[in-house]
Amino acid sequence: MKATERFTSRWGLILSVIGIAVGTGNIWRFPRIVAANGGGSFLIPWVIFLFLWSIPLIMTEFALGKLTRYGTIGSFAIVVGKKFAWMGTFVGFVATAIMFYYSVVAGWCIRYFFLAGTGQLLGVDDYQHTWNSFVLSGWKPILFHFLAISAGVLIVQRGVVRGIEKANRFLIPALLILLMVAALRAVCLPGALQGLAYLFTPDPADLLDYKIWLQALTQNAWDTGAGWGLILTYAVYMREKEDVPLNAALIGLGNNSVSLLAAIAIFSTAFAMIPGQAAEVIGTPGPANTGLTFIWIPQLLGQMPGGFLFSTFFFMALTFAALSSLISMIELSTRILMDMKLTRRSALLVVYLATLLLGIPSAVSVDFFLNQDWTWGIGLMLSGAFIAIAVITYGADRFRTEQINSPHSDIKIGPWYNHLIRYAIPAQVIILVIWWFYQVSQGDPENWWNPFATESVGTCLFQWTAAILLFVTANRFIVERTLPE
Repeated sequence: MKATERFTSRWGLILSVIGIAVGTGNIWRFPRIVAANGGGSFLIPWVIFLFLWSIPLIMTEFALGKLTRYGTIGSFAIVVGKKFAWMGTFVGFVATAIMFYYSVVAGWCIRYFFLAGTGQLLGVDDYQHTWNSFVLSGWKPILFHFLAISAGVLIVQRGVVRGIEKANRFLIPALLILLMVAALRAVCLPGALQGLAYLFTPDPADLLDYKIWLQALTQNAWDTGAGWGLILTYAVYMREKEDVPLNAALIGLGNNSVSLLAAIAIFSTAFAMIPGQAAEVIGTPGPANTGLTFIWIPQLLGQMPGGFLFSTFFFMALTFAALSSLISMIELSTRILMDMKLTRRSALLVVYLATLLLGIPSAVSVDFFLNQDWTWGIGLMLSGAFIAIAVITYGADRFRTEQINSPHSDIKIGPWYNHLIRYAIPAQVIILVIWWFYQVSQGDPENWWNPFATESVGTCLFQWTAAILLFVTANRFIVERTLPE
């Protein structure tokens, strides 16, 4: 059924879509990637790819949702053709598969917010043991996974205006205030300026390292929400007079501003508390980046004056970021089922029960969590490619002039958009997928082909192929359930 509800204002839409883009990746992945890739040198390609990847895809998703007023499946059926609706099914499924384990991550954030707020993170002797005792306990991660998905569903069941928009009107400003307070407190610490210098001082020699450019492209692909189908879903509820290019620019820049605020807070704190090894500690990789967030951050904050308040603010901000992203994933899945003629209540019940059940393996097994994060994180690249294909099939120039440069747009997008969608986005997808496959094959040359390995080329290709074959086979049935005759 075609959506009829609308966001009440541009402010409500912008905050909600920034809620999609701003997630745990901004707060825990971005600082680690910056530290591991030259500090300030990383920021230059990161900003460049904001305009070469993120903003073009954000504009595209806005225009697709606004044009069709359907979720990912209906949008692809209308724009590309009913025979290729399976592409939209794949895009929706990737975001849904991520939701199953992202709810677990949101549960981790809630757990540590509770620990910080009750003072239990202060004075801990072994933060690694605290983390392990929680994540390996079996029932505790399931409990907090349940709390996270329940909170998200309670918000989404109230609808777009009274639920999603109202929640983000609180979550996002609160998140920004918390991060600004944390950043201001951190830069006042003795030695914090060294962290700021590391974060904002580029080394021109680093810009010749292709790995930094690939990591910058990857960060844009993963942390802005572009190409996920989430922005397309929220765009279903856009008012007709919304300015697509301006909204896309505000969201891209807003998302990156949050990443920088988080990095300022973390780098300033780390260089103040452990000046000799700060960059190395921040850049240390770990399963799902938990090494920095749930082990080192509590340890650092516990050593600083006002550590109780600072740690509470940090994990409250992390929880808000996780929830704002989680509710967008819930809405994406719900919208698809509503397009298939289910009521919001019935669709949400299906999404809720499925997420509760299918999130349990990631809650109890770190290896399963990493496998799903690897498979569907890389799968997002295919989602971005399919969205570009939809526009190419429709006609890139026609899509730009009719759907992006609408009469209500104050900013008019030039023909450069056509070239980015036709050539740059597909090329970036191919390069990223090859790069990550190469990386994992070099890291484990004996198991790169193994479809049952935790992180391998084989497991990606096996799961992607199985999903695509299923969606192609069921394509006609899905389309008949989604679109009116």
